Amino acid sequence: MDAVQKAGSGHPGMPMGAAAMAYVLWTRHLKHNPADPQWPDRDRFVLSAGHGSMLLYSLLFLTGYEVTLDDLKQFRQWGSITPGHPENTHTAGVEMATGPLGQGISTAVGMAIAEQYLAARYNTNEATIVDHHTYVMASDGDLMEGISNEAASLAGHLGLGKLIVLYDDNHVTIDGSTSLSFTEDVCARYEALGWRTWHCDGMDVDAVDGCLVEAKADLDRPSLIACRTTIGYGSPNKAGKSSSHGAPLGADEVKLAKEALGIPEGPFWVDDEALAHFRRALQSGAEHQAVWEEVLNAYTSVQPSKASEFKQWMSGDLGKEWLDALPSFNDPAATRESSAVIINAVAAALPNFLSGCADLAESVRTHIKDGGDFEKGAYTGRNLNFGIREHAMAASINGITLHGGVRAFGGSFLIFSDYCRPSIRLAALMKCPSIFVFSHDSIGLGEDGPTHQPIEHLASLRAMPNLNVFRPADGNETSVAWKVALESRQNPTLLVLCRQKLPSLTPGMVTKHPAERGAYVLREASGGVPRVILVATGSEVSLAVASMERLESEGVPTRVVSMPSWFLFERQSAEYRKSVLGGAPVVSIEAGSTMGWSRYAQAHVGLDHFGASAPADVLFREFGFTVENVIETVKTVL
Repeated sequence: MDAVQKAGSGHPGMPMGAAAMAYVLWTRHLKHNPADPQWPDRDRFVLSAGHGSMLLYSLLFLTGYEVTLDDLKQFRQWGSITPGHPENTHTAGVEMATGPLGQGISTAVGMAIAEQYLAARYNTNEATIVDHHTYVMASDGDLMEGISNEAASLAGHLGLGKLIVLYDDNHVTIDGSTSLSFTEDVCARYEALGWRTWHCDGMDVDAVDGCLVEAKADLDRPSLIACRTTIGYGSPNKAGKSSSHGAPLGADEVKLAKEALGIPEGPFWVDDEALAHFRRALQSGAEHQAVWEEVLNAYTSVQPSKASEFKQWMSGDLGKEWLDALPSFNDPAATRESSAVIINAVAAALPNFLSGCADLAESVRTHIKDGGDFEKGAYTGRNLNFGIREHAMAASINGITLHGGVRAFGGSFLIFSDYCRPSIRLAALMKCPSIFVFSHDSIGLGEDGPTHQPIEHLASLRAMPNLNVFRPADGNETSVAWKVALESRQNPTLLVLCRQKLPSLTPGMVTKHPAERGAYVLREASGGVPRVILVATGSEVSLAVASMERLESEGVPTRVVSMPSWFLFERQSAEYRKSVLGGAPVVSIEAGSTMGWSRYAQAHVGLDHFGASAPADVLFREFGFTVENVIETVKTVL
């Protein structure tokens, strides 16, 4: 109450109503060590209802994480570690950034997938080194969002028994009672999705405790505990009302609520006995971790190779063997085909590298051969079948990546990145190095027509901060894209691949390939001094090369620049960037929107309208992706 009141904004109602069930979870069930927030076998806790962030910050303070009472007093202020919604990059103990409803519960499904895979791979009859739960606190809003239903359907299908959701069933949203829009039987829906469910009084700590005990005993199904709570509990005039949801209670109401709850009137008062009670987490956490480390040491003595691998992966170290496995290419091929070769070469060297796709593995070429399917009862499978659930796929990939110990990617068509955008954006915000593989990147997919031909997608995705959009020109640049993606620790990578065959044009090297700098001179002008520079990405690089040859034959010295990644190019020195794109007028060539290209080029060969249904070669010709049109465009800038 005090933190929200001091900030002048926030959501006091949810933390007040959910405090009882949070208390039960954090003091009786959650296996964690506040002194080591990154302990690998800790339980993961995700506050999917991120608007209730003060509940999480209070728990972190009370149990002994590096969150102080002064940090609570700086809630929502500049430079604080207690922002309006939780962010994993700001606050120790926060597993992920939550706020967009549905993202937390959906990302938690990925965390549970990672736990199941690692447990199946490393646990033995003699030693269990991976054994933790993923707990989620979710709101009505989380369960209304479509992404959560996709994720819940997947979790039920997979039988993720270590996933437990506490549903804050308070019957209130910002606009009023949930009866306005949300009257379904939530538990019946989740039962139909393959979950085990309970109803309980969420204000009764023993009732919540009993449900959690039962949920932890069921390892065959994920669990949803619908806890009937009172939003704004204790507030005489606002409890149970939407007025306690998204605004401070007001100074007078805070005073009345404290009187009703038996809390002294002064701000930010903490009872010493209560604090000592919560701080037992430091001792119990150290004990939990010590027991685990003893088990890990015993495991290491009998399984030295697997133990070494487990420790290496949990540290995020992928080793070097996979780098040596990256192939180079000489023959014409679609970049999706080259990517398939790379995926399987990498998979042979990285045992915890998983493939995922939203029912398009045959088209995107994402399947790990002989990797098996990750399914209930077969959790060592390396191919994740997400079904037609792009929303859930992207969020789950984030969860797997955040969990640690596993690297996974999700695949689909570039047009369907629209369904993945919220999760891609969140990955960028969280500095989570998720990998997304999107094929069918332009009108080159042909006859499927404009509903499936991405036009504005490259521009919109490049506009997203901290996201590396990489559109390779051939197989060699595709190898570079995978290298960069797997080496990344601070940003997600989005590979944009084509369906049609492309010639092999770029250097056949894997390490120190110039594409790692985002853009480079692929063909230099005769005499080394260009009159015009053609910059292109992906499938249009070959068009740029063909146009250069014609221009050179007509006496126009022309440089060709391949620019697979704006993101990487912008991180180069000003001198390097000038050496690539400086000294002559620049023409961009890309089969997509020209929006954004003005930062590099003075004229453009692009596509600022929707496509059409026809063979790819016809579309490229009709829409001006020809040598003749490039030359005409060059003439406009000379």
